[in-house]
Amino acid sequence: MSIDGVTDLWDKLLGAQPDPPGLLVLLTALAGVLAVAFRPVWRVARNAVTIAHEGGHALMALLTGRRLRGIRLEFDTSGLTLSSGRPTGPGMMLTLLGGYIAPSLVGVLGAWLLGGNRITLLLWLAIVLLLLMLINVRNAFGVVSLLVTGAIVFVVSWFASPEVQAVFAYAGVWFLLFGGVRPVFELQSLRRRGRMRESDADQLAHLTHVPALFWVGVFLVVNLAALVIGAFLLAGQWLPQATG
Repeated sequence: MSIDGVTDLWDKLLGAQPDPPGLLVLLTALAGVLAVAFRPVWRVARNAVTIAHEGGHALMALLTGRRLRGIRLEFDTSGLTLSSGRPTGPGMMLTLLGGYIAPSLVGVLGAWLLGGNRITLLLWLAIVLLLLMLINVRNAFGVVSLLVTGAIVFVVSWFASPEVQAVFAYAGVWFLLFGGVRPVFELQSLRRRGRMRESDADQLAHLTHVPALFWVGVFLVVNLAALVIGAFLLAGQWLPQATG
């Protein structure tokens, strides 16, 4: 690739795209709500939330000095991240905390990038993160899931028009912001029926001697706060047009 080609690629990656129509921001928000609320869609789209959830565990494990042993993504949208190190202490606590809050925090990061109209940068960062996870996945479905997801994001980022990229990026970010909240309610529902005795919240309760319900509440508060912040950042794209 020539120097001019590298420069053009760099400019495309870091350059800001035009402001999206305000209606696009609102319609993609509605699409995000429907994808989370409509069970048949949620059962498929939830894989994206699981990828972010397990990625959160993996990132926190690495940041706290634990050794990442592998990630599994299952067909039923469950997942498992294994790491080795001290079974107690801050590193283990942060690793457990990282899962349920990761989709919402990724959504906030995406909303911040979209607030600066960095749509292409957002899509390429998503590809990089998916590739980093792919290196550590240890089952066939997980590999296929990440490859398919990464291929979709790449095709949109490389071949789609700016308008299609904007719709895809905004819908994805809204979905993560809304989709980060629902699993917390699902978690508590399963716990109440005695079906998740080894959940992240229960493991945190075992480590800290603080009730698991408290940790479920922490997940919920963080994710609702992320939804509010993300919505504020994304609404900033619409409000100037609505009041102008």
